[in-house]
Amino acid sequence: MNDETPTAPAAPTASTAPISPTTPTAPLRFDTKIAVLLREDLETWQRLNVTAFLVSGLGTALPEVIGEPYEDADGVAYLSMFRQPVLVFEGTKETLTAAHARVLSRSLPRAVFTSDLFATGNDRDNRAAVRAVPTAGLDVVGLAVHGPKNAVDKVLKGARMHP
Repeated sequence: MNDETPTAPAAPTASTAPISPTTPTAPLRFDTKIAVLLREDLETWQRLNVTAFLVSGLGTALPEVIGEPYEDADGVAYLSMFRQPVLVFEGTKETLTAAHARVLSRSLPRAVFTSDLFATGNDRDNRAAVRAVPTAGLDVVGLAVHGPKNAVDKVLKGARMHP
């Protein structure tokens, strides 16, 4: 008779464990930030609409912020999305005006949404509405920006995370 007690096989270590969609991995760190700043007095539907429009501008102009396409376990394909989180902030009209000036002075990639765009219904009219107003006269209700974290943080000075 064998006196040895059977032992369970060793559990896989982090270095030998197979990687699967459910395997936790170290969090990814980004040296850039994608942020949206919304004026605090917008209605809920306006906040959602403005955010969607603004981030679409960043995605089309900055292909490096877009990740790989998605696929579920059945092989159904889905569109690519941003490769990093989008942080949403809010602020007063004055905060938006100051952030707009700062983003322009830093020459960071940005998208703008003005109050005039709520009265238009298509891209052509949206562009004409922005083009009709001098930079200093734009009534900015939303701003999206991408860039190095510290530069984006400086643009957003005075804003707070969206609740």
